[in-house]
Formats: sequence, C-alpha cells, structure tokens
Amino acid sequence: MSKVSKIHINHIAIHVADLARSQSFYGEVLGLWQMDEPFKDGLHAWYAIGGGASVHLIEELHLSPPREISKTNHLCFSVKDMNAFIETLNRKNYPFENWAGDQGEIHFRPDGIKQIFFRDPDYYWIEVNDDF
Repeated sequence: MSKVSKIHINHIAIHVADLARSQSFYGEVLGLWQMDEPFKDGLHAWYAIGGGASVHLIEELHLSPPREISKTNHLCFSVKDMNAFIETLNRKNYPFENWAGDQGEIHFRPDGIKQIFFRDPDYYWIEVNDDF
C-alpha cells in the first residue's frame, strides 16, 4: 500500500548576503525561473523548483550568511542533461567537483546517477544530478 504524505514542501529559504549576486547565480547559472516576489522590498527573490515548491532568497543586511563546510548539508537539483549543464558551468567559469573534492570531476553513485557539487555565492553546497 502506498502512503501519501499529508504535508508537502512549500519553499526553501536561503539567507544571502547580496541579493543581486545570488539572483544571478540562481537565475543564470542554475537556470531557475524567477517567480513574482510578494514582498516588493528588494530583499527577497523567489524561484520555482517544481512540484509547487520554490527557493526563497532573503537578503539579511545585518547578518552574514553561515559558511557550511560539509557537503552533507546541501540543496540538490536534478537535470535532464548533465553534459549540457556542465557545459553551462564551464562557459561561465563556474567550478564544480565530485564528492571527494576533485575539481572538474563527476561523482557516480552506486546506482549510476551522476552528481556534481559546487557552492553558491554564499558558500552553500549545491548538488546537481541526472536523476531527473
């Protein structure tokens, strides 16, 4: 019997230091679609990530974003074409690595899924895989 959750994800809030810089990353590097921003205060940006969920960027002027060290804490996106995504990163001179930290290398999970890891402008870990 399949169980259906009575709860679903609405959004993921990410604390950023510079909203414009982060908008460039999430919009141009990751290619997320920017949604209408309800606050209209210049400190927020919303991006659709599928399934009715969104990424919510919040610029906090008086606080510096935390610096995550461990790749274990990451935000993951899946793409249909990993090679095309990597070409985009390379065109933009945006470095990526595998799980072990080898620059420009792809990690292969035991089930064959390809993964790469990189950091956003505020040093948060991002995974992109081809489990689309």
